Amino acid sequence: MFTFLGKRQRFCDGLSRRNFLSIGAFGAGLSLADMLRLQAATRDNASQAGDIKPTRPKAAIMIYLPGGPSHMDMYDLKPEAPMEFRGEFKPIATNVPGVQISEHFPMQARMWDKLAVIRSLVAVDEHSDSQVMTGYTENKNRTEHHPSIGSVISKLRTGNSDIPPFVSLRGMSVGCEPGFLGVAHRAFTPDGRGLENLKLRSTSDRMDDRKSLLSTFDTVRRDVDTGTTMKGMDAFTGRAFDMIASGTVRNALDLTKEEPRTLDRYKKVEPFLRARRLVESGVGCVTLAYGGWDTHSSNFKTLKNQLPELDRGIANLIQDLHDRGMEDDVVTVVWGEFGRTPKINMSDAGRDHWSPVMSAMIAGGGLKMGQAIGASSARGEYPKDRPYKVPEVLATIYQALGIDPAMTFPNGTGRPMYVLDERQPVTELLA
Repeated sequence: MFTFLGKRQRFCDGLSRRNFLSIGAFGAGLSLADMLRLQAATRDNASQAGDIKPTRPKAAIMIYLPGGPSHMDMYDLKPEAPMEFRGEFKPIATNVPGVQISEHFPMQARMWDKLAVIRSLVAVDEHSDSQVMTGYTENKNRTEHHPSIGSVISKLRTGNSDIPPFVSLRGMSVGCEPGFLGVAHRAFTPDGRGLENLKLRSTSDRMDDRKSLLSTFDTVRRDVDTGTTMKGMDAFTGRAFDMIASGTVRNALDLTKEEPRTLDRYKKVEPFLRARRLVESGVGCVTLAYGGWDTHSSNFKTLKNQLPELDRGIANLIQDLHDRGMEDDVVTVVWGEFGRTPKINMSDAGRDHWSPVMSAMIAGGGLKMGQAIGASSARGEYPKDRPYKVPEVLATIYQALGIDPAMTFPNGTGRPMYVLDERQPVTELLA
């Protein structure tokens, strides 16, 4: 397994969260062959227990904005509020009558009939992606270990595909953990530098590469097999090599396969293009992170740079999915862990943490688009109507994917646990 440290990400709470990137494997110190063994074993056990039901071949793209993006400057502007609340940005009309968004989102504004926003979403004051990925806070998951949505999709995906069901383009994080579903359902975490590890040098080197790869991926922690001795190359080790040698994942991550015009459209927002290529190749869940949104100071200066690029990434991704006839097959959500204070911190021109209300953009999946759901108060301080919680948005995404959020999995002690405890969907999104 090839593992190296990703970028260190520091938030205002002083904690540093370093991402661990594992190339060609799923992390946790296990080889890819180990992961495949564990995944098949858990799948077989669940099948025998009748827990697995086939799902529709749909996918999710989770776009996480770390640090807490400002709802007041993106999707929920308040032009009538006092200056110390409304800030510097102005709203612009979208192509859906009555819906306005930030002036720095012109591309999304022109295609709002393909998008929707929830403006009355209640969050928690916690610098973590745990809630938006699992439906539970990081504090609760320290003891309960609920799985991420990508891990649930991994658990339910059947077959012998050489495509990993869950890919994180931002390394491992608290929210990407599989929890009580087990390490077999951790995210596959590729990285650009590691793509060379997924590439065979030449046909003549194929057998040497095979032996080298098998040696790497099957320096197996034999204790996984509870002490039994493994002899030779088993089918799982062969499949581990095949996942690498098939080239499907490597090709999906290789942006040189795209036309120059496409690469130009995605310049500086390449993870959005990789996400599109991965779901095209058959990945069930892709998560990516963009930017840093912990804007306690220089809020407007930072957003003037970041919002246009985010706008371009979202708009190109959603339009490409439509152009490929995938708009109903892929559900995309863009959100962070909470909003920012409606009242500006005048001393630093910033906005601080604000969990009482935030916004989330959602698209595709056969959901009802072209709308703004719920409303915040006149100064953007709290939900005015239709308050929703983060788990309820996840419940809606699960339904769009054909997954019942009321299904259960056994936790580490064998106790059945719901995918989500709070699972009332966002009814306005249900077509």
